[in-house]
Parts: sequence; C-alpha cells; structure tokens
Amino acid sequence: IGSGTVLDTARLKYLIGEHLGVDNRSVHAFIIGEHGDSELAAWSNANISGVRLSDFCEMRGHFMHEESEKVRNSAYEIIERKHATYYGIAMAVKRICECIIRNEQSILPVSSMMHGIYGMKDIVISMPAIVGKDGVENVIQISLDEEEKMQLKRSADSLTGMKEMIKKEHGIG
Repeated sequence: IGSGTVLDTARLKYLIGEHLGVDNRSVHAFIIGEHGDSELAAWSNANISGVRLSDFCEMRGHFMHEESEKVRNSAYEIIERKHATYYGIAMAVKRICECIIRNEQSILPVSSMMHGIYGMKDIVISMPAIVGKDGVENVIQISLDEEEKMQLKRSADSLTGMKEMIKKEHGIG
C-alpha cells in the first residue's frame, strides 16, 4: 500500500469546493493513476453529494476550469515556496493510518497491486480502495468514460515502462 493520490485527491476536492462554494466534504471525486504527470481526475465519476458534477455546476452557474491542472501544479508551487511538500503528505499518511488503525473501511485512492481492473495487472497504481485493518481490502472499479480509460491505460503504461527500464538497468529478469 502506498499513499497514491490521496493528497492530490484532497487538493482536488478542496479546489472544487472553493470553486462551487460548497464544503469539500460534500465533494466526491478522485485523482487516479500514477502519482505524477500522468495522473488523471475521474471527472465522469465526480459528484457533489450524489449530484453529478456537471449538473451541480450548472445549478450553481459555474463551469469547471480544469481544476485538475491546478491540483497537479499546486505541488510544484508548494515546493517552490516551502521547498518541500512533506506537511501535506504527512497529513495524507496520517489519514491512511487512521483508516487502518480504526478499521474505518474508508475509500481512499491509495496505490496497490492491480489484479485485472481495467486490464491492469502486476502494476502498483492509485485507484479508490476500501482501506481498513488489513490495509487495502478491496479496490473499487469506479465508472470511467472512454477517454478516462485511455488516460488511465497511458498512466499504467508509463509506470510499466519505468519498471521495465529499472529492471533492464539492474539486470533483473
């Protein structure tokens, strides 16, 4: 189990909440994939307390402005100002540990080994998962549109490429 995109997801939920003028605890959205440049926001699955994000935006007279780019770039802005992001990741790890210690069964976008979801196998990548006393108890296959599925595959392919490069450099199998 890894911290995956827990921090990026928290930032996304915060930015959406700010954009729409709602409490970010009412925002249900995930950043998935590789933690890095190929991560993606699962917009088609996002909602505000059960109301599709696009419908909620229309109700509030707002329109999304690629909040995921702000999330992705916010880490670089934080590093530039603070020269590190360890406070944010510390809070994300704290949250994951609470879920395990308290056996919360909370759904968090942590990284774990994939065993066939969206065709991903033998790769550790961030997807929503039920986290409890045994760590990742079940990975949740959320609904994605076709474009998001393609982006997720590119993200997984990116990680696979890195894994193969490392294996080659170190003469591993």
